[in-house]
Amino acid sequence: MSSPKRIFVTGATGKVGQVFIARLLSDPRCTDFVVRALCHRRRLEPQARLEVALGSIADRAAVEAAMAGVTHVLHLATCKETPEDVMDVTVKGLFWLLEAARQSATFRQFILIGGDAGMGHFVYPHPIPVTETQRHSAYPGCYALSKVLEEVMLEQYYVQYGLNGCCLRAPWIMEKDDFKAQLSFGPDVFGGPRWGDLVGAERAAECVRTGAVPVMLDPAGRPVKRNFVHVDDLAGAVLCALDHPKAARQTFNICMDEPVDYGALGEYLQKTRGLPAVEVKTEFHSTWLDNTKAKFLLGWRPAYTMEKMADAAFEYRRAANDPRTVWYPG
Repeated sequence: MSSPKRIFVTGATGKVGQVFIARLLSDPRCTDFVVRALCHRRRLEPQARLEVALGSIADRAAVEAAMAGVTHVLHLATCKETPEDVMDVTVKGLFWLLEAARQSATFRQFILIGGDAGMGHFVYPHPIPVTETQRHSAYPGCYALSKVLEEVMLEQYYVQYGLNGCCLRAPWIMEKDDFKAQLSFGPDVFGGPRWGDLVGAERAAECVRTGAVPVMLDPAGRPVKRNFVHVDDLAGAVLCALDHPKAARQTFNICMDEPVDYGALGEYLQKTRGLPAVEVKTEFHSTWLDNTKAKFLLGWRPAYTMEKMADAAFEYRRAANDPRTVWYPG
């Protein structure tokens, strides 16, 4: 009997990690996989086909021990705007993972979850769709820089050592009621922009009272188009990429077929839920992340449209034991 495939998942307790692990363990096509989850500040409980390793990816000894016997790596661990941690996690940590992978006798594939922050997402104008061939263009701050460094480091391991890997580049990842929370004018807003700061305290309070949703406008007064992906679609893309021969040394944009148009979103929520829409002028720009390559080479398809994303978020009801916890602001 052949040995099981063992996939090492960093960031295993996060939004994507938990969904992916559950999907893989329940997928009848993946019964030959065992998951080894790296846990640092939060923990998972071991179960059938789920092993738990403890430690930080910034610790070389911890990484080398956890990588023993691993065939696949799914690298999810990341930082946001935390300069004191970002280099340890996104440079040193990824370096230790790649070093362990290239020297391993069992290693087969490395999958990195990248981010459109490395392409500047809505901070810079993008007059044409953003494909995988566009040059990196990180916006100011350490998080976007870290996404560029991750992708470049992985690419160089293809060049230097012939490593088999791929990067799944995702925009803002949504689950549960995230998509609703990113529209809040209150202090509970998830991520940015912080709409209440843009319209002022008095108007923000009125928007909260009426349940108003923002229509983000660019500097020219046009509704902004912004890219999202639902966590279920991203987890599905990882499953598609696992051992896929056409994933080798490739980068794929993993996103909705079309970005969310805030004008169309405002109209939809007004029509379906009676919510007033409030235009908010910003410094941000529309961008269209093109997912054609992933659809063509991997056979992956996103299930979520703008309408499905909105309905799922607004209809989600949290259980008493599932409070909304924001581990980082975006």
